[in-house]
Amino acid sequence: MAETSIEWTDATWNPVAGCTVLSPGCTNCYAMRMAARLEAMGAKKYRGLTRKSGGRSVWTGKLFLDRRALEAPKVWRKPRQIFVNSMSDLFHANVPDSFVSEVWMTMQATPQHTYQILTKRPDRMAEITHALPTLKNVWLGTSVENADYFDRIDDLRRVRAVVRFISFEPLLGSVATADLSGIHWAIVGGESGPRARSMDPKWVDEIEIACRRHGTAFFFKQWGGRNKKASGRLLRGRTYDEMPLRI
Repeated sequence: MAETSIEWTDATWNPVAGCTVLSPGCTNCYAMRMAARLEAMGAKKYRGLTRKSGGRSVWTGKLFLDRRALEAPKVWRKPRQIFVNSMSDLFHANVPDSFVSEVWMTMQATPQHTYQILTKRPDRMAEITHALPTLKNVWLGTSVENADYFDRIDDLRRVRAVVRFISFEPLLGSVATADLSGIHWAIVGGESGPRARSMDPKWVDEIEIACRRHGTAFFFKQWGGRNKKASGRLLRGRTYDEMPLRI
């Protein structure tokens, strides 16, 4: 596990490393750059997970299942919010159901922590979690970068979870007509990094309006850009750090 600067969580935990580019939101994924950097530093866990293409690092599709990492949360006594698999997707097709179950057992054994699992594959999330216990300390979410991926929200609604959330990051287009019924939390953010694509402020306002209409907590993460610290995270002169109510 590692402490993190991600605004909506306290730490990251990566029992899986590696992924596959799936949709436009993956194009400039920071995890691909980070995996390449970690491999260059000699981290065996990230060996062969990326390759160079068009001057950038991209996923090869190879995954690493890190069973040693399954024990890490058990020795972290201080309660934390933990983003699960910031360097992968727990519900990638090549992650065995049995390994997802092992991750679930670790989370069940550490109720002092709150786990936040984000996927671009909520259809598989819904299928696998149907056979797993619904844990009060596990929040389940999906990423939606534009209106072409509203089907992910429908799949997320099929997931049994105390908190369902959507990360509209990187926000690449208007999602004004998104149905947020049954969704407890929305995170909004622009893309950051050297190839960042721009985000229209109107798209952010549209999501906030939808959140107010559906009673969904609204968290504005960042404007993004090449220098996300410079662009900041103020929206209309203030920060929006709303979190979902625990059920």
